[in-house]
Formats: sequence, C-alpha cells, structure tokens
Amino acid sequence: MAHTYEVFLGCAIPNRFNNYEASMRQVAKGLGIELLDFDGASCCGTVVLKSIDENSWLAMSGRNIALAESRGHDIVTPCNGCFGSLKDTDHVLHDNDTHRNALNEALKPLGLEYTGKANVRHFVEVLYDLKDEIKKKIVKPLNGLKIAFHPGCHLIRPSNVADFDDPELPQKVDELLELTGAKSVPWGMKLSCCGSPLLIASEDVATKIIKEKMESAKEGGANCLVTNCPACHTQFDVQVLGLKDDNGESLELPALFVTQVLGIAMGLDPEELGFELNRVSLDPIAEILSI
Repeated sequence: MAHTYEVFLGCAIPNRFNNYEASMRQVAKGLGIELLDFDGASCCGTVVLKSIDENSWLAMSGRNIALAESRGHDIVTPCNGCFGSLKDTDHVLHDNDTHRNALNEALKPLGLEYTGKANVRHFVEVLYDLKDEIKKKIVKPLNGLKIAFHPGCHLIRPSNVADFDDPELPQKVDELLELTGAKSVPWGMKLSCCGSPLLIASEDVATKIIKEKMESAKEGGANCLVTNCPACHTQFDVQVLGLKDDNGESLELPALFVTQVLGIAMGLDPEELGFELNRVSLDPIAEILSI
C-alpha cells in the first residue's frame, strides 16, 4: 500500500543535519513511503513568530498547508518545530472562522484556499502506524543498545494539538525503537526541555540544561541518546562536545536520530544513513551498530 506525503524539511535539516534527511529518506524507501519534495514551501512561521505576530504566523504556516492541500496530499515533517507550528496553525484555523476567513482572503491572489483537508503529521507518527511492517524488516538486532530517548517538546505538547502520545508518559517512539532489539531506558529528565531554544538568549543557561540532561541519561544507564528533532540534536550532538561534569568526566554520549536507529536495524547501508555526519564519536556503540 502506497503512502504519499509532501515532505516539509524546514530550515535546520537541509542546512545542518543531512544525516537526518538521508536516514529518513532511506527508511521511507524501505517501507514504501513516497516522499514528495514540497515545491514552493516557505518557512513554517515558527512558534517564535507566533509570540510576536500571530496573524503573520498564521499566514506563513497556513499558506504551506493550503499549498499541500491544493495538490491533494498530506504533509509529513521530521522536524518537531515545524510540526508544532504547522499542527498548531491547522488547529487554530479549524476552530476559528475569523482567522480562517482572513487567511483565505490573503491567499486569494495566490489561487490557494485552506479548507482543512490536508493533515499535518510528524514522520515518527507515520512510522508508528507502520510498526508491524518495521518489525518484519528488522534483520540486524541492536542488542545491547541502551537508548535514552528524548521526544522533544513539540511532538507531544500541547497534547490537544499534537494529538500523538501521552505527554505525561509518551511511549510510542520508544516502542518503535525497541522493535530493533534495543532497550529504551527510563531516565529522570526525559521530558524536560533540551535547552536549545535558549541558545540565542543565554548559552550558559542552555549549557546548564544540557549538562543536567546528559547526567540524567548516564544515570539511567544509557549508552546513546536518540531524538527526532533537529533543534534538540543540536544540543545532544553539537553543544555537548567537550562538556564535562563537576568531576571532569565527559558527558558525551553518541547521539542518533530515530531514523538512523531503525535504518541500521533494517540492514540499510550505514553510509546512506549518514553516520559519518554525526559529531559525537560513535565508537562506544560501533560494534552494536556494526558500523
């Protein structure tokens, strides 16, 4: 059965995290998911713009949704931030006639209209729906991989908008990861923010947060960190480089994307999954991953 989506990559992934895009495309191909390049897409509008000018945010994000709708496709995005912005916009436009009418008036010169027919989905949502197929495709079990999974904020909050998993006890992506033979370990700071949004305002505070997160992951017994968000990955695979605890011990852990974990367990080529682009050394788990 074919699954076709307009793929909304956002800004960070094509510019900073080609390993996420590459692994997403390889996993999608292996599962028969058709990802169409989102021709004409603009910035999602971001949740930051919403706090400054809600009308501009709705116009930018709403135009993207209407564009996908005009081509008869749902939207899928691997980015938590884009998912949060697009999903929230869709939620507002569904429920608010005033905002919807204002948007459609602005879209008239473009020949577009928002009617709410196009769904907005995170890529891990699509994967979760195919978990039975994924299970059949696991050919290289990742026994010994102990994952501290970080879902990120916008995948699960606010729950009435994201509508994907329990914000207090999310477990759907953990289920996906454990199909590979890996263990998703419980850790105390799993649901706290990674600190990435604070990098612009206060790198010191953002560093303090990621330090606490990494200490928590290590205390939970993890030998790697896994996420599905490029902004969060900035913290776990870039900002963490050289970071030490109060005793001078390294706080680095190999940081992977969900799609890299699934892809390697499905027997896909490590090079095509972009492992060479991960910043923190993968040596501690290289034998488990067979890379």
